[in-house]
Amino acid sequence: MRYNAGELITAMITPFNEDLTIDYPSLKRLINHLIETGTDAILVAGTTGETPTLSHEEEAELFKFVKETVNGRIKVIMGAGSNSTQTATESSIKAQKAGADAILTVVPYYNKPSQKGMYEHFAAIAKSVDIPIILYNIPGRTGVNMQPATIAKLAKEFKNIVAVKQSNSDLDLISEIKSQCPDDFTIYSGDDSLTLPMMSLGAHGVISVASHVQGKEIKEMITAFKKGQNEKALQMHLKLYPLFRKLFMAPNPVPVKAALAKLGIIKEYVRKPLVVLDAEEKKELNEVLNKYSYFN
Repeated sequence: MRYNAGELITAMITPFNEDLTIDYPSLKRLINHLIETGTDAILVAGTTGETPTLSHEEEAELFKFVKETVNGRIKVIMGAGSNSTQTATESSIKAQKAGADAILTVVPYYNKPSQKGMYEHFAAIAKSVDIPIILYNIPGRTGVNMQPATIAKLAKEFKNIVAVKQSNSDLDLISEIKSQCPDDFTIYSGDDSLTLPMMSLGAHGVISVASHVQGKEIKEMITAFKKGQNEKALQMHLKLYPLFRKLFMAPNPVPVKAALAKLGIIKEYVRKPLVVLDAEEKKELNEVLNKYSYFN
């Protein structure tokens, strides 16, 4: 059976106070906003959540708070990746014990492993836990691309490796993953602007950033496509496309935090080395945001 955490998973930001501690009241407000606007599952402590600057203790507290606030309404997935296999394995075990519905684990970054090294890394993680594992392939951040053959080998050998978040603009890779992996292996787009193109090649949905602010519309686009309403889905994609692109005008999650602050859901603080948008950048972002009724 195909693993299904839903079609729209939000890679959730981590809101901060001015002193850069985690802003839990805003986080609660954000969680309820996401559920109300169509999110099927929340990913905690992914890159969008600024994990490079979160401590492991903060990640554990964050997950506990999200799990309690969600209270079974949707699934909660924990980011448990590392470029150290031992650390990634330990984090995965902790996520399972904490009650994560699944984990997302990224291709090791910076040390640039070979395909064999990637296989060994994810095999170790898969052997350490029983919960579903979503692989995360994002060569723009890791410096290396996990090949479809490696993904397929892992999917065939480990029943708990059930999906991949594919953040690679080469759509031929989606065709290769679909043709090489088991029929029930799930592909999620890792880029909002590629959701519809990837779904046309067999992706199930998206692990999204833009869903923080346009969740209902993204869900409607996905639903339209799956109902065979291709023209409607295309028109919705084209309407959302400027937003998809503008939310990455600066390093993620800086622009989406600015958008959420404009809506009054969170404050826009980020931890260094990230910095908030300057006045000119904010003006540029707002010119796009103001085209959508949600911001007016």
